[in-house]
Amino acid sequence: QLDLVESGGGSVQSGGSLRLSCKASGRSLDRYAIGWFRQAPGKEREGISCINPSDGSTFYADSVKGRFTISKDSAKNTMYLQMNSLTPEDTGYYYCAADTDLRPQVLCKEPYDWWGQGTQVTVSS
Repeated sequence: QLDLVESGGGSVQSGGSLRLSCKASGRSLDRYAIGWFRQAPGKEREGISCINPSDGSTFYADSVKGRFTISKDSAKNTMYLQMNSLTPEDTGYYYCAADTDLRPQVLCKEPYDWWGQGTQVTVSS
């Protein structure tokens, strides 16, 4: 069993920054593909940034590339999403997730095995 708990969401003005954290317990994150997913209002949930531990590769959705950075602290068993230059289009509910499927072609594609409860991010113009 892997438990994931997000924190760090909130409200920010356009152009601002937030850092989301996802603390894992139960098992080491190092054995899983991990990442962040976002569900914007009226839209389906999408994978926006993920890490594959088998080769260290990362994925960023075009909408966040160059603005968001995913990272992991193995000692703290925690993953992060640094979000800069936020825009109202980044508003949504953000989830961290982990998956046992390490195939590169499914990185950041659902289904994922474990999910956090989510955290709201609201960006105002």
